[in-house]
Amino acid sequence: QDKLVESGGGLVQAGDSLTISCAASGRTFSDDAMGWFRQAPGKEREFVAGINFNGRMTRYADTVKGRATISRDTSENTIYLQMNSLQPEDTAVYYCVAGASVPRVMVGRDLRWGQGTQVTVSS
Repeated sequence: QDKLVESGGGLVQAGDSLTISCAASGRTFSDDAMGWFRQAPGKEREFVAGINFNGRMTRYADTVKGRATISRDTSENTIYLQMNSLQPEDTAVYYCVAGASVPRVMVGRDLRWGQGTQVTVSS
């Protein structure tokens, strides 16, 4: 069974950096685009970052551009999201996703989802 398992979330202070990971299992995701969404309390899920199958194309939401870096290790079937200068408004459950292309990841179309990892940023 295909699974996306996030890890690395936690409680950090404003200004800190954090890297969260997503390990894919059950089948190879090497042909898939992957990415991250987040959902803050009382808000809709929103796209954060996406990366294509070979890691050569990345896209970011304006809210994290310049502070976030998405990367992938194809040999380990794992993607990462490093976020710097975290702010309380970054507090959310962060979800790993996989899909056919970065454009589809960005609009949330036909994606496989992980269960999420909580990131909490205290002021």
